[in-house]
Amino acid sequence: MMSLGQIILAVPAILLAISVHEYGHAFVAYKLGDPTPKYQGRLSLNPMAHLDPLGTIMLLLFRVGWARPVMINSHYFKNKRQGTIFVSLAGPAANLITAWIFYNIVGVFGHLMLRSAAGQSLIMFFYVNVQVNLGLAAFNLIPIPPLDGSHILAGLLPSRLSYEYSKLAPYGPFVLIALLVLGGSRYLVNPIFDLLFKILDRLSL
Repeated sequence: MMSLGQIILAVPAILLAISVHEYGHAFVAYKLGDPTPKYQGRLSLNPMAHLDPLGTIMLLLFRVGWARPVMINSHYFKNKRQGTIFVSLAGPAANLITAWIFYNIVGVFGHLMLRSAAGQSLIMFFYVNVQVNLGLAAFNLIPIPPLDGSHILAGLLPSRLSYEYSKLAPYGPFVLIALLVLGGSRYLVNPIFDLLFKILDRLSL
């Protein structure tokens, strides 16, 4: 259970991570020719444009969760499968980049921040942002519908297998909630989280 101080730090980190994640999806879809995210007001870093109540609560309680999905129309893409994969990857990639920024701020300026209590609190806040962004990215890369990982996998599978895989979509949310509540999600999230952290650390300044 998180302390009150951790919750206070986690809330703005969660709002930022969700906003960056969904903006990443919307931005890439728009750049690939789909105007749908713009019409729906999703080309924004305003958290209120992206929040999913249940997903936000899950993110706060379990540090893994989801936002309201960005709706896209793949018919606008020159290559539907490739475009869908790029859009799906954009959210986790945006979180990884955000985590990289906070991680390197601490790496470069952390020794100065340690000189004051306010600076130490700021370091903690930056690290919370790293954890939340990596956690959101890792969770969304799980190949269970409707998470990003499921769209990426569907785009990589042959057409017949992709069609069969799509039949699992109605059951995905129930599986995810069960995994979160029962604690099974950590067995899927932790390896992805560790891999993303290794990538972040390897690419750091």
